[in-house]
Amino acid sequence: MLTGGCHCGAIRYEIEGEPINHALCHCVDCQRTSGAPMVGWLMVENSALKVSGEPVVYPSSEHALRYFCVQCGTGLFYSNAGMLPGKVDVQSATLDEPGEVAPQAHIQTAERIGWMKDVHRLPEFERFPPQDGEAG
Repeated sequence: MLTGGCHCGAIRYEIEGEPINHALCHCVDCQRTSGAPMVGWLMVENSALKVSGEPVVYPSSEHALRYFCVQCGTGLFYSNAGMLPGKVDVQSATLDEPGEVAPQAHIQTAERIGWMKDVHRLPEFERFPPQDGEAG
C-alpha cells in the first residue's frame, strides 16, 4: 500500500494495489497549475484510492478535474472521465515515500520547456550552492 497527503496534513490518502503507470507530464496545464516545469503522475484505478479530508476541485478544462488542499494549496489528484474513465492520477511527489515508484516515461513533451531537456547536466549541490566569497 502507498500512502501520502498534502503539505499541511489536512488531506491523506491510501493507494491499494499496483499503480497502472507513473509518468512525468510536461504539458502547459500541469506547469501552470503546479508552478513547476513538470509533474509526476501515478495512475491508479478510482477504486484503489481512498481519501480522508476534503480536497477542493478545480475544473481545469471541459472534462479535467484537479484536486487540491484548500488549506495549503498542495495539488493532489487529476481525473478526466472522457480520456481516462475509471482512472485517477495522483501527484507522485505527495507520496510519503515518493522514491518507491520510479517514473516510466515523460509525456506531453511537445509542450516541455526547452531547457528541461538538458536539465540533468546542471551542476548539483546537496543543499545550496556556495555564496560569493565562500569556500566550496
